[in-house]
Amino acid sequence: MIKSMTGYGKGIAELSTGRLTLEIRTLNGKNCDINIKSSLLPKDKELEVRKTLTDALQRGTVDLLLTFEPKAGAAARKIDAAMVEDYFRQIHAIGCKVGIAMPKEEYLEAILRFPDVFEGGKQETIPEEEWPAVQAALQDALTALDAFRVREGAALYADVTSRVAGILALYDEVEAHEAERLDAVRERIRKAAEDLQVKLDKERFEQEMIFYLEKLDINEEKVRLRQHCKYFMDTIDGEPYPGKKLGFIIQEMGREINTTGSKANHAAIQQLVVRMKDELEKIREQSMNIL
Repeated sequence: MIKSMTGYGKGIAELSTGRLTLEIRTLNGKNCDINIKSSLLPKDKELEVRKTLTDALQRGTVDLLLTFEPKAGAAARKIDAAMVEDYFRQIHAIGCKVGIAMPKEEYLEAILRFPDVFEGGKQETIPEEEWPAVQAALQDALTALDAFRVREGAALYADVTSRVAGILALYDEVEAHEAERLDAVRERIRKAAEDLQVKLDKERFEQEMIFYLEKLDINEEKVRLRQHCKYFMDTIDGEPYPGKKLGFIIQEMGREINTTGSKANHAAIQQLVVRMKDELEKIREQSMNIL
């Protein structure tokens, strides 16, 4: 079963100092483009994480977000008493110098609003001993993401395969107009000759007509398009990551449909070709999200 490149997964690591949440979001992309949006990840672990993501996800634009929520005890920030005293002396000295007298309580209240007088409350990086828990959370996020991609892939599969079947059905309708089309072309040329009062040599006319109708023949396009559609189905059913190859097959399908349109010379067939192009464009858009 195919997978979508769009997905979301989350994993949680319970660390000694708090809870670390890992979120992975993926979108479609030609290669595996990984963006790590956090300063919590140790630099020496980044390559390991990137390799884990690349091996698991294969392709797409990948965003990894790490957020840390400290425990209640760890979240209670400690006051740097030495810094508070230093700020107090400086501010009090400035106040005396400029002639501003304030109660000491107001000085202290103002100083405690300074963010740098508090210590802790922030996880700077993940300690080595906590790393196994983070790895487990990363795997949980990847498992959830994979399940999301599988669900999306099932919807993609149902959509694109039904549209391939639709294109084949439309081409069956093209075949129904074949005899009418060739007779109409023959009659149009004969009538044009009569209007121009041109005397036609019957044998020469038939030879030229055969040559002209051969140029309008779409049997090769019909055979090749059906082969491409079969190859599309074989690929989407038989390969784990068919996305890129499907793009090439769609190009070949489009080539046969376009050639059919250029040879059509028939209003009803042209309308069918337009509908086939519309279906193929929707297949192309959807296939860009197939892994």
